[in-house]
Amino acid sequence: MEQFDGLRPARLSVGVISAGRVGTALGVALERAGHVVVACNAISRRSRGLAERRLPDTAVLPVHEVAGRAELLLLAVPDAELPGLISGLAATNAVRPGAIVAHTAGAHGVGILEPLTELGCIPLAIHPAMTFTGADEDIARLSETCFGITAADDVGYAIAQSLVLEIGGEPFRVREDARTLYHAALAHGGNHVITVILDAVEALRSALWGQELLGQELVGDAPGGIAERVIGPLARASLENALQRGQAALTGPVARGDAAAVAGHLRALGEVNPELAQAYRGDSLRTAQRAHAPDDVFAVLTGRA
Repeated sequence: MEQFDGLRPARLSVGVISAGRVGTALGVALERAGHVVVACNAISRRSRGLAERRLPDTAVLPVHEVAGRAELLLLAVPDAELPGLISGLAATNAVRPGAIVAHTAGAHGVGILEPLTELGCIPLAIHPAMTFTGADEDIARLSETCFGITAADDVGYAIAQSLVLEIGGEPFRVREDARTLYHAALAHGGNHVITVILDAVEALRSALWGQELLGQELVGDAPGGIAERVIGPLARASLENALQRGQAALTGPVARGDAAAVAGHLRALGEVNPELAQAYRGDSLRTAQRAHAPDDVFAVLTGRA
């Protein structure tokens, strides 16, 4: 493997396991930074399609052949598949001695790579704090993405930091013992916000269902309709306010202490979908705790009113 020039790695031969949404996006970004993705593994039809479209010059090979060709081996498999993949690579001595092995799982640090570390590999955890859909925007977003990195030593941190900076991301350290909490925070902020938004869209659709809106359209259940256009600007403004103003961004009936309005919301949502009302109750209770709402709001939310 070529030597590192300061904090900038020399051009590396990269192997990607597997060529899914995350693996191919990072593969493209690494190639744009001057590295070469020499091989990837793609099992599903979707993964093969992504590999052909995003990495057309890259050979699609079995796992052990990908590992054998790589100076930088990127393990971009789902979290649950990572332990078995690592065990298999270690048992077959598939990875080149001295190779950099980086996984993209959020919940794990470098401890999970110990079987390969014992064989002389450099272990890295490089997790992009971003959602991936397989669309072209995934690659463009990497230049605005922060990456949680964990390494075994300062040399590992220097390599991980350099790789992230090369593809335009922002690296930050995550302690080995904090990876689970780190991942939980991202899941809460990245995944659960989608549930909240889609619940709001469902409720708004029910409120407008069947109505003709100023002669333009009927409310339907396809994405991108009037409900999404109403919720979108509000949700984006709320997100920006939360990130820029913190606790001061809280508004609405819970924060104002309007117990009657909250009770009315719960009744209306319950008529549409009891599970939706229950989700609103849970989110409102947490909002009430943050806003130090008056007791009558807590009484409504806990069923004591």
